[in-house]
Amino acid sequence: MTEEEKKQHDLAGRKFYPAEEEAEFSKAAPEKTPQTEHQAYRLAFQDRDFLLREELRPVRFQLELLKPEMLLDEAGVGSTLVMYGSARIPSPEAAEASLAMAKDLPERERRVVENLAAKAKYYDEAYKLARMVSEKAIIEKGQRQFVICSGGGPSIMEAANRGASDASAESIGLNIVLPHEQAPNRYVTPSLSFQFHYFALRKMHFLLRARAVAVFPGGFGTLDEFLELLTLIQTGKMKPIPVMLFGKEFWTRVIDFEALADEGTINHKDLELFQWCETAEDAWCHIAEFYELDC
Repeated sequence: MTEEEKKQHDLAGRKFYPAEEEAEFSKAAPEKTPQTEHQAYRLAFQDRDFLLREELRPVRFQLELLKPEMLLDEAGVGSTLVMYGSARIPSPEAAEASLAMAKDLPERERRVVENLAAKAKYYDEAYKLARMVSEKAIIEKGQRQFVICSGGGPSIMEAANRGASDASAESIGLNIVLPHEQAPNRYVTPSLSFQFHYFALRKMHFLLRARAVAVFPGGFGTLDEFLELLTLIQTGKMKPIPVMLFGKEFWTRVIDFEALADEGTINHKDLELFQWCETAEDAWCHIAEFYELDC
């Protein structure tokens, strides 16, 4: 009896061909006719034009939810340490170069360069935190815990993935399709590098496995992610996790948290939903205390 014949008599074996084989069968059509050549005849899951139709948005939502979730499960990722932050803050090396080039700029433009360069220390702290946590290589229930996850882009995001890479650990990058060019930084693990069309699904994946979040100075995107996280915890939609906010001088200048509480639009107790941090060591101690780990 051949192997194929044995499979036919196997009780546990599947009796339907997998989609990949069916797709190959469809390519081997005996002849080309107006019917087989028409778009309507294509297998639905191979019909790109069909999948991109407006009516298929719910299906695309489901695909963007499922693909990263399934691949992260297969990669043994149990939980993540998410790191949010600006795509514009330079590394310390790049900061020196930008300051040198800014000398002849108009005052306002030069001041912006100087302000960004002054935040280069946070590139270092993001790198240190990612490397420190990755080196701990915490495993629980057979899954890797606190795997570094960033938005996959430059600056603070690059520092996060770079820190994990230098610790010989894998890290996740959740990129988004934008009108201007946006590519994953070179430190993201290729098999854990994902691209999203929908911001909503990307933000969901940031938090599905998050067991701690470090937020560094940033712009609209960072603000959006940070405030949504606080809202989810404040409203009880998400259980509390350590949220570390780096850069008190920056954040208290752009957001008056105390004023929000004094005005009564939030409770003063809501200000305890996050912790102020300036160093990677501070951040890890907050995480360790929350989860009763060694600091």
